[in-house]
Amino acid sequence: MNSEKEIYLDNSATTGVFPEVAELMKEVFLEDYGNPSSLHRKGIRAEKRIRDAKEILSGILGCAEKNLLFTSGGTESDNLAILGTAAARNRAGRHLITTRIEHPAVLQSMKALEEQGFRVTYLPVDAYGTVSLSALQEALTEDTILVSVMHTNNEIGTVQPLETIGGLIREKCPEAYFHVDAVQGFGKFSIKPKKTGIDLLSVSGHKLHGPKGIGLLYCSDRVRLKPISYGGGQQGGLRSGTENVPGIAGLAEASRILYEHLEEDTGRLFDLRSFFIRELQGMENCHVNGVTDPGQGAFAPHIVGAAFPGIRSEVLLHTLEDRGIYVSAGSACSSHKAKHSATLEAVGAPGEILESSIRFSFSVHTTREELEETLRVLREQVPILRRFTAR
Repeated sequence: MNSEKEIYLDNSATTGVFPEVAELMKEVFLEDYGNPSSLHRKGIRAEKRIRDAKEILSGILGCAEKNLLFTSGGTESDNLAILGTAAARNRAGRHLITTRIEHPAVLQSMKALEEQGFRVTYLPVDAYGTVSLSALQEALTEDTILVSVMHTNNEIGTVQPLETIGGLIREKCPEAYFHVDAVQGFGKFSIKPKKTGIDLLSVSGHKLHGPKGIGLLYCSDRVRLKPISYGGGQQGGLRSGTENVPGIAGLAEASRILYEHLEEDTGRLFDLRSFFIRELQGMENCHVNGVTDPGQGAFAPHIVGAAFPGIRSEVLLHTLEDRGIYVSAGSACSSHKAKHSATLEAVGAPGEILESSIRFSFSVHTTREELEETLRVLREQVPILRRFTAR
């Protein structure tokens, strides 16, 4: 039987747009719809929307407005950071470093560069998903032009020690750029690229209650990129194309809302995460992936990966869906493909964990009552599914 009320726990795949964001975007669509490159009043009003958004976002990131570049989303931001660096700096070196648990937008960009003759080092992680600092230290060479490490893993929620990583890069290979995919971290943490030594930082609107189809790439003053698309020369020629003004306004408004209440909201999410993990660990034969307590490493407040050995991920996912509970089987960007999670393989998860893991991801709207109902359904259905599978 379906629940009367939907319980949405797939917020790392996408989030519902804040009503305030939808209202603001409607206003831009219907009133300030001019092309921001036009010289007349409509164009000037559209351009002001972009300037207002940059003022909000630069304040959150602690940077200058000139350091912000708008893209179509996290994937394009990652691609531009990596491919744009490689094209601009190939004479300085042809070595790049990343980790084994990155988003496909990073990993596939790296593989494309390998096909062009670049050398890529894929750093290992420990059992909790934290990158090996000793491996990074060893991998850095005079030929290294870029290091790309995600802020928060999208499947198990591990947060990387970015300040330490940035320090290692500056100490051993100061000319190398440091790129951070912060798609899952922005809106959950205070991120100041200058203080952390980050040169390039990727953000996506639809992960933080903003619209789909809009993203952000922070570029430090020293960064030099070559564009990966060409056109009318907007945004300094680095990202041509008429700017998505409603999306830009929506991204900034969603970010403003989140960062106005960041400490309160993340504190509540951390409490929900602790409660949920504690209850999952009390279930028979349930394994929580990644970091479960501070002694194991840093973690995000909104992502919990768990495995229920003996039940295939998609079976449990659809069982929960039938009861109005929405979760995902790993990363939404690759969940339609019949292959194991690269993140879980990297942390050394055995086959039974790879086959049975699902991801619960919260938002500022998630309540304890919703998690209690999810736990009730899991306690009810997991034993039934295991008996059915065992026949």
